[in-house]
Amino acid sequence: MHSDLSSFSATAGLQELRNGSFTPSEWLESFVARIEACGELNLYISDTTETARESATQALSRYQDKTARPLEGLPIAIKDIFCTKAIRTTAGSKFLSNFVPPYESTVTARLQEAGAIVLGKTNLDEFAMGSSTEHSAFGATHNPWSHPDKPLVPGGSSGGSAAAVAARAAPVALGTDTGGSVRQPASFCGVMGFKPTYGRLSRHGVIAYASSLDQPGIFARSLADVELLYRTAAGHDPLDSTSAVCSVDAASSPLPNLSGVKIGVPREYHTKDLDGEIESVWQQGAETLRQLGAEVEEISLPHTEAALAAYYVIAPAEASSNLARYDGVRYGLRAEGDHKSLDAMYEASRSLGFGKEVQRRILIGTYVLSAGYYDAYYNRARRVRALVAQDFAKAFERVDYVLAPATPSAAFPLGAEATADPTWMYQQDIFTVPVSLAGLPALSLPAQLNKAGLPLGLQLIAPAFGERELFAAAALFNEALDFKAVPPGLVASGANR
Repeated sequence: MHSDLSSFSATAGLQELRNGSFTPSEWLESFVARIEACGELNLYISDTTETARESATQALSRYQDKTARPLEGLPIAIKDIFCTKAIRTTAGSKFLSNFVPPYESTVTARLQEAGAIVLGKTNLDEFAMGSSTEHSAFGATHNPWSHPDKPLVPGGSSGGSAAAVAARAAPVALGTDTGGSVRQPASFCGVMGFKPTYGRLSRHGVIAYASSLDQPGIFARSLADVELLYRTAAGHDPLDSTSAVCSVDAASSPLPNLSGVKIGVPREYHTKDLDGEIESVWQQGAETLRQLGAEVEEISLPHTEAALAAYYVIAPAEASSNLARYDGVRYGLRAEGDHKSLDAMYEASRSLGFGKEVQRRILIGTYVLSAGYYDAYYNRARRVRALVAQDFAKAFERVDYVLAPATPSAAFPLGAEATADPTWMYQQDIFTVPVSLAGLPALSLPAQLNKAGLPLGLQLIAPAFGERELFAAAALFNEALDFKAVPPGLVASGANR
């Protein structure tokens, strides 16, 4: 038996299971041990170890009976915004701290039907609203790359999932990406983060933040793992009215090089807030693509500057509508006391159940949807969104992919003074939001470490429903980037693959 089974990727671990090198229970226990060892990182909200152990025993029987399914025995972490039947689902909020769904989300159901085992539900910014996983009713998650005397954020809102994969406390994990909530934490934690085309992965059973933007995503340490989970979970879902009807294309095929491929580098992404080291990594990434045979040229996405403002009108507007259902009557938290009216009970319950960031976005959303400001703000933001999508459409007439930074900086300190400024925090999404507004697929890849020893990521963006081609090009790019660094704590523990 291998000494450190938690170091195996999903695809490698599944192959070892098929070969009989170790059992599903042994693989599971290696991750349980890692989760316990990483307790100070606060990765998980809900522990499902006991049910996972039962599933691992059943998985062994399937391997012995030759009836193993494609993901049989694969442990996965799930962002605690996916509804999981009979497992508490909180969305990181006090409002849902005791909510146990009676149904399963489509994405998690498909993975479990293929044999995956749920390790637990990971921490997140409340209702997926945040960029640092500090806005959680269950405490902040720490980045595994943190220094002992300087804890860092893992990014957000899917910070728990990203940190779990980086810390080897899960081989793969699910997240959601509304404005960058998979790609940004992936970059901060030195792992891969994939957001598919809007509609590729069903939103059914995903607690809504902004319905026209929310999209399930995947964290992993290998591109093969990303594609494996994507192909297992993707496909039309009649339970989701926004689910894409088109079928999932065939698996990607290896490319010898990128000859004939055109890569666009948007000039508008050279912002004043872009960290110099990330600028350098971006330039090196473009040069790497040239060496692989690609043509790299500058392109223009002229409405980039307006995209962030449009997003922070549209997303809060949709949030104010989606979160109106949390009233303390039908389910969720209800404030105790003798309330003089129904409105008073609503106010007390929502004030107690929602954190400050959620309250802030509800107020913004309600304001921009009000009769006097609907046209001035919300309709104007929708028009900007259409222009952002047009920018990408025109760019993809000239190029096959767009290369951009994933974030304007490396991971910042937990509780930093800057995080007290919401507008500064919103700027963390400047490079990811345009892709979300356009509904495009994008993959964040770890590129290299900065001088402080923290990971920096680049994102490769493809046209809508271009996942197959994106995976093929990214495989060569990722191999050339050759990012093999691991968090310092893993080196000390020996979990360093």
